[in-house]
Amino acid sequence: MTELTDLPEDPALAAAVLEIEEHAAEGGWDRPARLYALVETADLVRREPALASLMGLDSSAAAGSITPIEQDELAPGVVLEDALESIGWPPEVAGCAAVVERLVLPPDVDAEIPEDPAEAERFAREHPDRQEVRIVAGVSRSGSAYCALRLRAHDEAASVVGGADLVPGLLDRLRATLDDGGADQSAGETGGQAGTDQGRQQP
Repeated sequence: MTELTDLPEDPALAAAVLEIEEHAAEGGWDRPARLYALVETADLVRREPALASLMGLDSSAAAGSITPIEQDELAPGVVLEDALESIGWPPEVAGCAAVVERLVLPPDVDAEIPEDPAEAERFAREHPDRQEVRIVAGVSRSGSAYCALRLRAHDEAASVVGGADLVPGLLDRLRATLDDGGADQSAGETGGQAGTDQGRQQP
């Protein structure tokens, strides 16, 4: 069971983030960053009835839930945080989520980290006390947020940590993509792989 550092403000958002985390875990480690549009399932059933039928969704199942829709992979070499600066979402998208893998170091080595980003990355990769973590962070237009973190050293569902503000920097970047005035270009339709099951179809 996921360890909750606090109770989720938005249970539907938390459920979507944990669904994405489970799917990411099935894919294993050393994977590229991924981005998801989050749509109200009831809205998806209304707008895409054929797709909803393929996914086994109906009006009763849709009530109060959110469906993650995986977006196209980022171009090689593009850092997620940089890509988010030019992304905006159409109105039917209720929120968004991202999956990233990062190296984390203990706080007592902060003063030793080089200022140059490339050197800092090499320092982190070579440090004996580094930890690899997979982060799933999601936000909604209503202002809610939820995160799920899994350490590679404790790669089991029971060790996943969940909370509302575990990665504030990434959450702020995700929120900016939902700001109508904050993006340079639209992410377009909510197309991509609907849901997180590998067998689900493209809308």
